[in-house]
Order: sequence, then C-alpha cells, then structure tokens
Amino acid sequence: MVDSEVLSGQLQANAIDVVHENAKKDHNIVVVNTCGFIDKAKEESINTILEQVELKQKGRLDKVYVTGCLSERYRGDLETEIPGVDAWFGTMELPLILKKFDADYKAELLGERLLSTPSHYAYLKIAEGCNRTCSFCAIPLMRGTHVSKPIEAIVAEAEKLVRFGVKEVMLIAQELTYYGLDLYKQRRLADLLRALAAVPGLEWIRLHYAYPHKFPMDVLDVMNEFPNICNYLDMPLQHAADNMLKAMKRQITRTEMQDLVAAIREKVPGICLRTTLITGFPGETLEDVEEMKRFLEDMRFDRVGIFTYSHEEGTSAYDLEDNIPAEEKERRAQEIMELQQEISYEKNQEKIGQVFRVIVDKKESGRYLARTEFDSVEVDNEVIINTSKRLKPGDFVHVKITKAFDYDLEGELVEA
Repeated sequence: MVDSEVLSGQLQANAIDVVHENAKKDHNIVVVNTCGFIDKAKEESINTILEQVELKQKGRLDKVYVTGCLSERYRGDLETEIPGVDAWFGTMELPLILKKFDADYKAELLGERLLSTPSHYAYLKIAEGCNRTCSFCAIPLMRGTHVSKPIEAIVAEAEKLVRFGVKEVMLIAQELTYYGLDLYKQRRLADLLRALAAVPGLEWIRLHYAYPHKFPMDVLDVMNEFPNICNYLDMPLQHAADNMLKAMKRQITRTEMQDLVAAIREKVPGICLRTTLITGFPGETLEDVEEMKRFLEDMRFDRVGIFTYSHEEGTSAYDLEDNIPAEEKERRAQEIMELQQEISYEKNQEKIGQVFRVIVDKKESGRYLARTEFDSVEVDNEVIINTSKRLKPGDFVHVKITKAFDYDLEGELVEA
C-alpha cells in the first residue's frame, strides 16, 4: 500500500492523473502492485493481473504494468505465462516505472504520497528488507536486506502526513526492532519514537512487526514517556513449541518468549499485545498444536492472527516435506482461533463500564465505527458508537462501553 502511494504521488507530481482502484473505470493504464508473500497472496495477485489483461484484450485498457514482490520473484516465469502484460517491474524499480510514463523520479518529493487510506491515518514505512533468516519466509528474497530510513527523513514524512490531516501513523517495516543497526550501528527505534512523538498534531503512533529476539526494551520506556505512543505492540511469535521455533529459525525459545511478554507487561501495564502464529509447518504434530493452545491460555494475548504454512521456493524450509494437507492446516488454525475468540470475549467483557478515548474511522449503517489505542486498522476490534451527534472521521471522542462481543465493543458518548 505504501509503495503504491509513493508511486501515485510521483505520477501526480508529473501531472499524470492517478487514482487508487478507480471506481469510475475511466482509466486507460493500470499498474498492479503485487504481493508474493504466501500462496493466497500470490493467487490474489495473479487473478488481479489476469482480470486486467482480459480488460486490455477487450479494448478497455491500453496498458497493463505489474510491479511488486510477485513480479520481483517470478518475473521470468510470469512473462512467459502472461504475455498480455506490457512490462514487469521489481520492488526497487520505481524510476523505471516512471520512465514508462515519460515521468521523472523527483527526489525532492521524498515522503510525498497519494494516500489510499482515509485522511486521518497512514502507514509509515521506516525500513525496507530483512536480515533475519526465518526458514518459512521469502521476504528477504523479494525485498533484500534491511535498510533503515534516516530518522530525519521519517520525521519529515510524518510532518507532511500531519499537514494532510493524518492524526495516527502505524510504523511498519519487515522488522521494526532492527531499525538503525545498519545506519547507526545500534538499534535506534527508541530514538526514532522520541523524534516522532515530538511532531505537533501526531496524536497516535502505533508499532507493527516487532521481532522478539533481542527486543530493545528501551522502546517501552519511550512508550511510557509519551502519551501519543500507543500502548500497543504487534510482535509476531509464529509458534510456541520449541522444536517448531527451532525449525523455523526463530532464535528464541518458549520460555524466553514468556519471560519477554512478562517483562513487557511489567514495564507497560495495560499494554495491548498482538501476535501472529503459523499452523501446519512441516513436521508439526498435534501435540505441538496443543502446546500452542496452552501457550495462548497462559499468555492471554489481546489480539491474535493466524496463517497456515505456505511452502515457499528459495526458503530453507522448502527442503522439508510439506507433509500436512491444506485442510488439516486450516482445521488447526480454526482450532487456535476458536480458543482465542473465547479469550478475546472474556477480555472484552472486562471493558464494560470503562471509558476509552477512541478515534472515529467511519459511519456505516447509521452507526459510527471507532477504535481505541489498543486497536489497529482492519485487523483489530472496533468500537460501535450509538449517537445522534454528528461525528467526523478522525475525531477523538470518549466512549463508555455498554456491550462487549467477541471482537467488538459498543458504547455511548461521554464528556471527557
């Protein structure tokens, strides 16, 4: 999404009309920005390309260009299989895409983007690539090694976003906690957070994709220091059984993860912890799944997402036999999520009667949908507000929770 926004900003600066997913269908050129992360993402990307090529064959489009991870990884095969695409570009070939439009890459536009999100929030990429060697992950094959953006450039981008009306930024990278090691020879995520927290008008700063091994604990001190850094941490753990963690090359044990979670919660009481898990990794047994369930019962994470294992060429796990059928992977994932659903319901019930500051995202079916600082966009809970008062996206209001469901809350406006 961020890459598409940057490309769109460059095109617009070159006086080319550009729209994200144009509903009017009055465009003549399409750029499909693909994902190549797991099977489902690859399938969705290929289907989208084929749909656009079909429109071109019917005379409704002049050109179809493809960029992004799938194109980076499988360009040779795709050029043969889908000849209707006019040009393929990798993940780092933005200037080459612009040349197709006789457009210049404008370095002075660093940080300029045409937002595809509502104007009150945006994703802020602080680094590209990853130096980790997780055995299941193909991202380093597509995105290369970790490259941090300078603190000054990130702060400048945040300031621009605030001028566009952005009030919340979600910090993203393939791995946040490695930030700064390449540029400054030390981890500098805490320093980056301090600099961002000082940006006037930036109300919420949210952290996504932290890696647990060698987690920089000074980040938590900064979280406590600045009220506009959300008490929220997304830290994918991937599994709980030590044999699976070792096979996944995660560089951490279950006991170390438990100790880390306890230390984080002690340092930032009330922090919302989100994690992501994988089921169906080669060799995973039913006992390993049971261990993951026991881990969730012990840890009681606030938010959990789950992926089924995808067998990816070029990864070290590709040498292992993908020996668990897809339907069994899905069954295991469902089992995990049913347990987490109960935990989420219980945690939400505890919120009834409490008052939360929320940001309004949109109005839908006559009700306003908002989020607390403990909820990121699309992946987490929503707060349903029943009110006759007129609210706008991006408004901050206080809501007293009156009802709680598995993944959502409902409440009424109160004065701060």
